Amino acid sequence: MRRRRLGVALRRMREDSDLSTETVGRRLRWSASKVSRIETARIGVRESDIKRMLKLYRADDHALTEMLALAREAASPGWWARFAGLPQDQAAYCALEDEADVAFAYDPQWVPGLLQTEGYARCLILGWAEIVPAPEAIIERDLQVRLKRQELLREPRSLRLSVILDEAVLLHRIGDAKIMRGQLERLVELAALPNMELRILPLDADHSAALQAFTLLEFAPSFEVTFPAVVHSESHPLSLVQDETVAHEHRRVFDWLTRRSLTPADSVTLIERTAARAWRA
Repeated sequence: MRRRRLGVALRRMREDSDLSTETVGRRLRWSASKVSRIETARIGVRESDIKRMLKLYRADDHALTEMLALAREAASPGWWARFAGLPQDQAAYCALEDEADVAFAYDPQWVPGLLQTEGYARCLILGWAEIVPAPEAIIERDLQVRLKRQELLREPRSLRLSVILDEAVLLHRIGDAKIMRGQLERLVELAALPNMELRILPLDADHSAALQAFTLLEFAPSFEVTFPAVVHSESHPLSLVQDETVAHEHRRVFDWLTRRSLTPADSVTLIERTAARAWRA
């Protein structure tokens, strides 16, 4: 995503200079395909090459500083690169989530990873490891990745997140009563964040259009160019779909579910009541 933003910016500056990729390539003694591959993020670009491009485009010092900063961000590995052996699909999703402007999530079974307590998350990971055995180091890695992702919700990142949970999520036991009560208390805490909207779809609401769990990631425009939204579904292997039609369908489903869900205030009340009634020590 960072490389794509840089490519979009460079393309826009080239177009504003009324230069074709062929002309830029010829003047810089490159091929036109190299210019195109830089602009479409198929290859990286060195700072020295950016300076040459921007000099040709007659960019001012401010634009040069901005582009070099963007290039350094694009070249630096994301935090997920520190976790050895992380599967490619998980790393790809972390990268997309890290760049998203807003996320919409629906889950009929359990609390999504961004909202899980450490105890709740560990129980889910260990439960899957009973089916597909994994070394303790892998279990711990996956747990730490999940907890690291949650930093997106806090300042300075403050990802805007809208979540709809089926009421059944509040009743599905993960771990023991203490873990469940702690998880529901965490939901109440997170619901108070200004960038967070949490709703509960009651058990007696219409579920006829509900799908499996999904997350829709949307991205802020960069230099007046909008990046396609991504639909993520929890499957094996992990499903990541970047398709305008699929994204539109899932956004309509989310809006449909929102109209049938409780208000954020009533949702918090239901969570608190469930914690007190169903998960007493």
